[in-house]
Amino acid sequence: MRFSKPLAMASLALMLSMTACSSGNKEASGTSNSTAPNAAGTNAPATAGAEDYTFGADQTFHSNEPVTYSMMYSDHENYPYNKDWRLWSAIQEKTNVNFDLAITARTEYENQKSLLVNSGDAPYIIPKTYDESAFVATGQIIPVSDWVQYMPNYMKAVKDWGMEEDLKAKLKEDGKYYVLPGMWEIAGGGYSYIIRKDVFEAAGVDVEGQQGNWTYEDFYEAMKKVKDFTGSDYVISDQFKGDSALNIAAVQYGVTGGWGLSNGLVFDQDKQQFVFADASDDFKDYLGYFNKLVNEGIMDPESFTQEDDAAQAKFFKGDTYVISGIYQVMADFKSKMQVPDSELYMITQPGGPKGKLQVETSRLENGIMISQNALDDLGEEEFIKMLRFVDWFWYSNEGQMLSLWGVEGETYTLDADGNVVLNPDIYYNGINEGAAKQLNVDYGFAGGMFAYGGSEKLKMSKMTDGEKDFVSRVQSTRDTRKLAPPIMATPEENEQMKLISTPLMDYVKTMTLKFVTGQEKLDNWSQYTAQVEANGSTRYTEMANDIFAKTKSLLGY
Repeated sequence: MRFSKPLAMASLALMLSMTACSSGNKEASGTSNSTAPNAAGTNAPATAGAEDYTFGADQTFHSNEPVTYSMMYSDHENYPYNKDWRLWSAIQEKTNVNFDLAITARTEYENQKSLLVNSGDAPYIIPKTYDESAFVATGQIIPVSDWVQYMPNYMKAVKDWGMEEDLKAKLKEDGKYYVLPGMWEIAGGGYSYIIRKDVFEAAGVDVEGQQGNWTYEDFYEAMKKVKDFTGSDYVISDQFKGDSALNIAAVQYGVTGGWGLSNGLVFDQDKQQFVFADASDDFKDYLGYFNKLVNEGIMDPESFTQEDDAAQAKFFKGDTYVISGIYQVMADFKSKMQVPDSELYMITQPGGPKGKLQVETSRLENGIMISQNALDDLGEEEFIKMLRFVDWFWYSNEGQMLSLWGVEGETYTLDADGNVVLNPDIYYNGINEGAAKQLNVDYGFAGGMFAYGGSEKLKMSKMTDGEKDFVSRVQSTRDTRKLAPPIMATPEENEQMKLISTPLMDYVKTMTLKFVTGQEKLDNWSQYTAQVEANGSTRYTEMANDIFAKTKSLLGY
């Protein structure tokens, strides 16, 4: 008998909201002879009486016999793989699990992943997966949503943190998802603008007092004061070829741009339909804002074409006073400033016509795919056992603490309030600058393969006081946004839509740069909208809404 029955559409809501394993799988004995709801919502014996390991919500997974699971591993050049890392022995000591690693250089990881999956040779566990879409049709990746009821810590996080809506973003057209995403209790602060606080204040701007209330127009006025005060050529010369600045501003204007350009669609929550935003009056206003910055010499037009190093050099030398970034680069930037006594500060993202909104909405990160080979080789009982190890390592607080901070008493201690105190001789993420050792390089902890997802307390534990302040400002002064539903297209529909969206969005991206830099005048807006229509924007939007209409009951609309 197979316990992983195909998930009927009507049972999806049940699957997403089940709390089964936090109770049904946490039996008094702590062993694996439990009964748990299966994917269809009925009860079936989970492991047919096997009793060779312990597991459960908030319990340590431990196998009585040593087990080894194959796993892909992305070898990062900044903290290269070391077989003697404390990470490996700590996992083995707690769980009796070892890994057979398929080690690949970080720069080749995606290519190697595709090669192994498509050839049918993929290891059992495939972490650090950002987009699983290309692998779904291969049949080589498990529809893991059929199996999450056997993962008590995962299901507990879904329930306790209200992750049901977030997880809908991962659903494919069959109503299932194929990756176990990293899940955070709260969203992050995201990208914003790093400014020279000392210069802004010298120009008469009350940064800390006012930045929480700034709209983009207020930010413009503040930068204008800096330009008048300094007489500089530009106030902002940005990195990322403008993609960060365009992305975070697009949220406040109700459009898409930069890193978030995607397909140009936004979801109208009131009308319950997708609209093509990137030919709207809102989009014209959004482009007009950046065009104004360029026209008035506030923003360097090279922001949209230059390499990151060039933008950073201007900022470090003191030629400019604003640059996009994330808080984690602050310590590095401070060390590279060539202006004595320069003071850097990350402002809360400005608001705009649509309100003062949080830019970061998703609490999901990259995640773990499970290979069909694992089920084929291990058989169902041992496959479920492996899932319960994955559940402990990636989704229990104990496993997350281990992968991020290491071993209590060896790499960190806890203070009286339960807060992490990293050993003073170990550096991580701006903590203990100048320490002789590094948490990832010397111990293997806090690496990108494993350390993602967790509670609000865990998320805040890896932040400096400055980053905690930034995230707190975002959380307290910016409103959360509702998540847009996924477009659950079939492979055929996906292909049709891609044929439209690729040239359509290439045109939008090209014209965005031209409008912003003044190569094209906004007076010619009607010509732009006509060409967007000719490139298929209406047809694309209609297809998206037709697909949504077919699947909205499944999504809870």
